[in-house]
Amino acid sequence: MVINTNLAAQNSAQLLMQSSSMLSQSLARLSSGSKVVSPADDSAGLAVSVQLVSQIGRDTAASNNVADANSYNQTQDGYLQQVSSALNRLSELAIQAQDVTKSDGDRSLYNQEFTTLSNFIKDLATKDFNGVSLFNGTALSVTTDADGNMFTMNAVNLNSATYAALATDGVGTIPNAQQALTDVKTAIAQVAADRAALGANEERLSMYTNTLATLSNNLSAANSVIMDVDVAKESTQYAKYNILVQTGTAMLAQANAVPQIALKLLA
Repeated sequence: MVINTNLAAQNSAQLLMQSSSMLSQSLARLSSGSKVVSPADDSAGLAVSVQLVSQIGRDTAASNNVADANSYNQTQDGYLQQVSSALNRLSELAIQAQDVTKSDGDRSLYNQEFTTLSNFIKDLATKDFNGVSLFNGTALSVTTDADGNMFTMNAVNLNSATYAALATDGVGTIPNAQQALTDVKTAIAQVAADRAALGANEERLSMYTNTLATLSNNLSAANSVIMDVDVAKESTQYAKYNILVQTGTAMLAQANAVPQIALKLLA
């Protein structure tokens, strides 16, 4: 029996230190809700998680861009609905002005309304969305994913010759009304095509929104597997290490008491 070197106490102290370290790690995971409290816990997993989180952030930004672009298209379509209604009324006025039983005074009244509605359509060509023109015919491109890929939307131009012709038309005479009707019918066909183009924009943007939402959910799930702690499992580990620390402390006390037996040999 030796007293200078207490191997039992040294071994107990080493095991107690290991158990205490594991208990501290388990406590940190439970309190933070994360499996990776420090890079040393899972360096490779942390590297993957950093990239996943970055991509999730970019996908969220792209989703916001798509949502804004969709609002832009919906605003355009809202205005074009009013243009369509105005054109329908213009076509009615052009037909009514061709009634041979109407006097020039009657046609003058029709012409006044025709001019007012034509100017209304002309005025809409100047509208904008957050400072961006709605109807200047410029095709805008929107970011659709985390890699910066773009979708170029169909544009609408209310300054085109088709719509501009209405501003010079009138229904004050039967020949003028006939020409106005031709121009209005052409404009009606154009606004129908423009609204169809906007509908195609909205449909594709909705698909991008759904795709980005699905991708974001899957990336979040993948990151959760790496980073989020399983509370039930970790609670079991915590209980285990807590017991080991308590028993290790008790055994260290016992190991430190063993050399005292040597005193009995000297009595």
